[in-house]
Order: sequence, then C-alpha cells, then structure tokens
Amino acid sequence: MRLISLVFAFLALSSFSSAANSAAKNGADKTTDNAQDNIVILLSWDGMRHDFPDRGDYPALKRMEREGIRAGRLTPVYLSNTFPGHVSLATGAEPNVHGIVDNVFYDREKGLYAYSGDADWLNAEPLWITAERQGVKTATYFWVGSESDWRGQGTSYRMAPFDGWRSEADKVDKIIEWLDLPETDRPGLIVSYWSGADTVAHMKGPDHVDIAEKISDQDEELGRLLSAIDTRNLWSRTTLVIVSDHGMTEVTESVEIKTALEAAGLDVRVTGGSAAQHLFLNRVQDRQAVLKVLAMQPHIQVLEGDQIPTTLAAPNRTGDIVVTTTPPYTFSRAEKFLDKAIVFFSPLLSWSKGSHGYDPALPDMGGIFFAMGNGVTKGKQIEAVHQLEVAPTVTRLLGINPPANASRAGISLD
Repeated sequence: MRLISLVFAFLALSSFSSAANSAAKNGADKTTDNAQDNIVILLSWDGMRHDFPDRGDYPALKRMEREGIRAGRLTPVYLSNTFPGHVSLATGAEPNVHGIVDNVFYDREKGLYAYSGDADWLNAEPLWITAERQGVKTATYFWVGSESDWRGQGTSYRMAPFDGWRSEADKVDKIIEWLDLPETDRPGLIVSYWSGADTVAHMKGPDHVDIAEKISDQDEELGRLLSAIDTRNLWSRTTLVIVSDHGMTEVTESVEIKTALEAAGLDVRVTGGSAAQHLFLNRVQDRQAVLKVLAMQPHIQVLEGDQIPTTLAAPNRTGDIVVTTTPPYTFSRAEKFLDKAIVFFSPLLSWSKGSHGYDPALPDMGGIFFAMGNGVTKGKQIEAVHQLEVAPTVTRLLGINPPANASRAGISLD
C-alpha cells in the first residue's frame, strides 16, 4: 500500500512540475525536424538601433532580410543597457532575476560590479550552460557572462578574456574554425558579441555618417560568414540569428546629481549609468538632506521603496534611492581625461552625443532581430521580438528545454 502511495505521489509531483514549467518550455517539443543535429549561431551587434540597417547598402544584412526574417524591432529590457540586455538575451530573465541590473552597480555584500567578466555575478542560468547541460556542445566568443564557468559548469569552447580591440574578422575566422570541426566535436550553439555601432553612436551621435561606415565593415564580415555556411552546405541544419542589446538616442544635457550631492557635502555612493542611478546612503540620517538636494535637480524622477521599478529591484543591488531620467537628458559625467577631451572637442567637430538605457518602449531604444536558415520561413512578418524571447527561441531551434529562469516562451520562426 505504501508503495502505491509513493507511486501516486511521484506522478502528482511530476504533473505539477510539468505544469509549472509549461509556459517557459513551450516550444521545446515544437522544434524543426532533427533539431538535436541543428546548429544555431547567435550574434549580438552592440548598439544597433532597429533602423540602422536602413542607413546604407549592406549586402549581407539585405540577404538575411530577403531570404529570412527581419523583425520590426527588438524590444530590450529595462534598463536598456549592454550588460543587462546581453544577460537577458542569454537567460530569458529580467535583470532583477539574473542580477545584472546595469553595466555598473553596487552589491551590498559583494561590492562593486563594473563590466565584470566573472560569471558568478549571474543569478540565472545562461544559454550556453543550458545547452551544455542538455548535451549540446557550445562555443562562446565574448558574450557578457561567458568568460568564466557558471557555478562550476563551463562550455566546450570559450574565447576569453574580453578584448575590445579584437576584430570581427578574427571572430568570423574562429566561428568558421568551429564549424569545420569533426561532427562529434563541432558546437551546436555558437554565441558571439560584435561591436556593432555602439562606440561611434555614443561618441558622435546616432545620426553621424560614420555609423554607416562602421556597419558596412561588420556587414562585410557577416557576408564572409554567410559564404562559409554556403560553401559547407550547412543551411539545411543551421540557423543564424542576429540581435542587439539596445538602440541609441541623442542626448543634449547632463544632469549631474553626483556633483550636486558632493557639493552639499553628503556621503552617498552613486552607481549607474546614463538613464538611472542608485544612491546608497552611507549615513541613514542623511536621507532627507539627500532628497532635498535631488528635489532641486531638473528633469529627474526620484524613486523610493515600492516606487522603484521591479526590474531594478534586485536583492542587495538596489539603492536606498533610485533616480531616473528621460532623453534628451543623461546622468553621464566626464570623469576621465579622454571623456573630458571628447566633451570639449565635440562641438568643434560637429559631433552630438548618443546614449541609451531608457524606457524600452521609446522608438529609439529598439534593437534589431534578423534570422535566416533552418527553421526560418522566408519573408515571415514579425512586428516585434522581445529580448526575453530570444533564449527560448534558440533552445526551440536546438530541440532542448529553455534556460531554467526563462520567463517567456520562444517564438516560432517557421
């Protein structure tokens, strides 16, 4: 009798577990034929706004649009910044869940995070670990959070540490090298970060002509990758997906709350970026004085407690006070000599300034989404894809379950 009870208990538990995960795992059983043999290549082009591909004649991107899918926009998470966006792309989780709430933030227990390559900062399982755990060899090339093992689990192939000077030509060479490995050694998932238009758009503004030239350089290397897949007759089993972490908008004025707090003699740790900053009070009794200073600053929103957006409210990583702003305003302050030089010379060179991190619903924050190859229907119309849908879409193509913390189902590309 006890054995029968245990059997029924096991069946009930299995049923509950299946139901609880059905939303995230939707699509794992709706994959392309022979999905376990598929290859997915996921590229991220930093700072590629949804309309940047229309700035010039880019043969490789045009081919992907013509032979595959180009969504109207990719909607980022909030904050729409590089590190939160890349980790959400890889985990399918919001920043408050995966923990990377900004490019720079403070953890009350671990200390300062600043563009770290240490995967232990991630609180959610990334895509490459999901794949390896389910028997799919994975190769990573500079994706945020991929430079070290995550909770003792690594990848079959990894390029690290991050090198901002590494060319896309080198990355394509390595991707082709991975594709040429023997069948038993070849990775089924390849993820790679590309520099996109981010640096130029930040420094010279999102409307500067040099953006088109930068995209053209990347497009040339993309064309080389497409040709490599062509010559190896891999399209029947390969899907290429290109996304971006955020868009870009012009900013014209800096609201320097850090400067104002320093001038008032207040001891406050301020971390964050252009669109949001977290204020950690070193003296609790300074709260009212801090709020008084903030009340005098224009173009900002001051948030406390339940007013703080959920996506910014990560355990131990949320300030006592959070301050946000909207374009064309920014919290950026020139700290380094190079930054100060750029601020001085920009007007003389007719440069503007670009930034991001703002409300994902703003048109300029939208990124790109292209897909081509196996499991992709030519010309299918998709108005928008959300960053949280990318990881489960990739696992759908691979025929495996999505990352453990994925909050949305993958989308159908066929």
